[in-house]
Amino acid sequence: MLRWQAREEDSAVLIDVPFPGAEKGGSYGSTAHASEAGEPQEAPCTAGSPAKPVIDFVLVWEEELRLGGQWDSSTRDKPDTHRAWRETFLENLRAAGLRVDQHNVQDKASAVHYVLLSAPWPVLCYYAEDLRLKLPLQELPNQASNWSANLLAWLGIPNILLEDVPDMPPEYNSCQFKVSKLPRFLGSDNHDTFFSSTKRHQILFEILAKTPYGHEKKGLFGIDQLLAEGVFSAAFPLHDGPFTMAQENPQALGLNQRHTLFQYWARWGKWNKYQPLDHVRRYFGEKVALYFTWLGFYTGWLLPAAVVGTVVFLVGCFMVFSDTPTQELCHSTDSFEMCPLCPDCPFWLLSSTCAQAQAGRLFDHDGTVFFSLFMALWSVLLLEYWKRKSITLAHHWDCFDYEDIEERPRPQFAATAPMTTLNPITGEDEPYFPERRRLHRVLAGSVVVMMMVAVVVMCLVSIILYRASMAILVSKSDNTLLTAWVSLHHLLLWGVLTTPPAPCPDPIFPQASRIASFTGSVVNLIFILILSKIYMALAQVLTRWEMHRTQTSFEDAFILKVFIFQSVNFYSSPVYIAFFKGRFVGYPGNHHTLFGVRNEECAAGGCLIELAQELLVIMVGKQIINNVQEVLAPKLKSWWQKLRLGSRRRKAGDASRAGLAPWEADYELLPCEGLFHEYLEMVLQYGFITIFVAACPLAPLFALLNNWVEIRLDARKFVCEYRRPVAERAQDIGIWSHILAAITHLAVISNAFLLAFSSDFLPRAYFRWTRARDLRGFLNFTLARAPHAFAATHNRTCRYRAFRDDDGHYSQTYWNLLAIRLAFVIVFEHVVFSIGRALDLLVPDIPESVEIKVKREYYLAKQALADNEALLGASGAKTDQPLSSEPSRGPQA
Repeated sequence: MLRWQAREEDSAVLIDVPFPGAEKGGSYGSTAHASEAGEPQEAPCTAGSPAKPVIDFVLVWEEELRLGGQWDSSTRDKPDTHRAWRETFLENLRAAGLRVDQHNVQDKASAVHYVLLSAPWPVLCYYAEDLRLKLPLQELPNQASNWSANLLAWLGIPNILLEDVPDMPPEYNSCQFKVSKLPRFLGSDNHDTFFSSTKRHQILFEILAKTPYGHEKKGLFGIDQLLAEGVFSAAFPLHDGPFTMAQENPQALGLNQRHTLFQYWARWGKWNKYQPLDHVRRYFGEKVALYFTWLGFYTGWLLPAAVVGTVVFLVGCFMVFSDTPTQELCHSTDSFEMCPLCPDCPFWLLSSTCAQAQAGRLFDHDGTVFFSLFMALWSVLLLEYWKRKSITLAHHWDCFDYEDIEERPRPQFAATAPMTTLNPITGEDEPYFPERRRLHRVLAGSVVVMMMVAVVVMCLVSIILYRASMAILVSKSDNTLLTAWVSLHHLLLWGVLTTPPAPCPDPIFPQASRIASFTGSVVNLIFILILSKIYMALAQVLTRWEMHRTQTSFEDAFILKVFIFQSVNFYSSPVYIAFFKGRFVGYPGNHHTLFGVRNEECAAGGCLIELAQELLVIMVGKQIINNVQEVLAPKLKSWWQKLRLGSRRRKAGDASRAGLAPWEADYELLPCEGLFHEYLEMVLQYGFITIFVAACPLAPLFALLNNWVEIRLDARKFVCEYRRPVAERAQDIGIWSHILAAITHLAVISNAFLLAFSSDFLPRAYFRWTRARDLRGFLNFTLARAPHAFAATHNRTCRYRAFRDDDGHYSQTYWNLLAIRLAFVIVFEHVVFSIGRALDLLVPDIPESVEIKVKREYYLAKQALADNEALLGASGAKTDQPLSSEPSRGPQA
């Protein structure tokens, strides 16, 4: 492998220590040197091997058995290739020092092979040092705290959310493991329990990810590739045991970590209790625990937003009955005859849209301005306090500097990188891919992303054309079914809001745009779901091609690609309704068209009610679909897996399911699909309730109800329905925090434009200031008269919504309102951003207590470095010397 010659600016060696790579010939791309771990070179790692090996990992493959004559040459090649790869892979695992046992379940037609892997003590020690795993040095008093629990305790209010969970994980001081300092680590005298189950799983997965089964430069290495090729059916660590205990043995309650999580976290009855996050972190790792921390934190902050939004909506309900312009519209009978909305459409009466106008008033009133301002500040505070929470947990869980110091290159990157370079932080040789070449690949991938975004825009244009065409077809239709649907729609709205107005001569036409809008929302949702599936696979391929060094950077790049696409996919239709629909219509006799189809106009209730409908259909519809999928799909898949495997066991003569081996029971569970889809669902939801909250104050309430279900649903999936994932470390929620910050800034601008251009707030305020404070005559103020040429052609006059004169030109009122609207946007965003900046300065990112601990740890690390240098100078030794007797969780010397 080539060596990248980096600048030699700092070649001083602070402490002369033999790095693992130098001692063992550390290889990032394979396990070629791992067999050395089994040799008795390190005295502390040669004794104490348990009598009964612990099963650390399970590999499974299924095989269809046929008589030799039934195989033809075309079908024999692939199984033979897979068999050769599998045998080579397992042989290399044995060479790496692992114990490999096999258990088979077989009938006449098929067989399921279980490969049970366990790592001896020397292998665990070797890879713990090579992977720079952090292990405990000293137990500390548990300092975890909850601000809400502390506040309620200070106020003397009983806290119904608080619950004592048994077997509380202790807090430790820890540092990177070194074999030479083994006696200094806590519990090193017991080799059976020194490495926790999650540490053992991480070590085994690292070995599996690097072990080759062919030529590494061709990508023939690692368990992930074998799973993708179908050589193995599954690879997973075992759960600690069943999540339920037998009723005849209640004394065993709580001894099983999985059972503890089920009893105190994953049950539906715990919806009103704090999540045991330390227990989640101990069993599933920091990455999963941080997701549930974020989900719980976000759900808790939704509570005040949902309360305020519901109050604002109820205020709108009361204002409907006292709103003067709405009452004028409903009682106008035949006073306002409106112009046709298409060339062959009839004239219609404005009074026929009473129900829509009343529904629009529910969402468009003065309280909407207050709620938009509230939500803008709410989102700023949410992110500020999440930063504090995230940093506090990173320090508490000892992953404060994980991404900068501890994280190693991805095995796939290491195997295909063309050269190596010196890591300036760790001082080790690491695989390297030139930044210029990576930049070229990222730019090429960005072009593909933009092409997919263009496809989404094309779909949006097709939906716009569909709506316009559908509205014309419905308005011309005399279908009795459509008439009945419209009548029911009238009845529901009038029954809730007020008494129906006088009958109009054409009841179908005023509802045509409503039917087209609703069906267009459903079609848009179908497009969204189909395009999402296609793009996910494409983004995965592009991200692998870009050669990102660490797993964190790989996931961040993948997330950014998918989110850009998904945000355009989900938000394009609401953005069109909010900011473009009804803006480029023209006027009677001179209407603008798109591909020959007349541009859409806002319905009688305004575009804000259509935006609220679009949000409810997409956001709530997506939530319902996702929850149904998350409930039904795992159960159906699990049922089919159990049925298939149970049938195979019965044919093999083992009809007893109660005596299933742990690896058989876990294979019946579903593979864990990661956290990407869970995060994406929540972040898209966050965008809906912040970017478009001015249109639907009830959005936070729906989000809150969904998230209460989502927490327990996801917890139940991880504890009961998924195979145990490999515990992964993480410092924070990654690029999702930057995406949330971008959404927050975008939401401020979006709501400013929504209130200025889509709402009637400013026209009403202008009318109060210039004409009548009681808004009498406001309806007539918003309607223009058709130009004389159009009236002469049809031999009748009509009205349309616009601020234009009798010749179709913009009136002075339009320009005055435009200036007011632009001024409102500037003032609104400046006020909100200024308050947000002030809150950012007032709320420090790092809590004071954590900042003091971090400074203390840096001080201890420097002190340990100085003491070690003094010892080296006194003795002239070139080997590692013990660090300070007081360990720290800061940077390692």
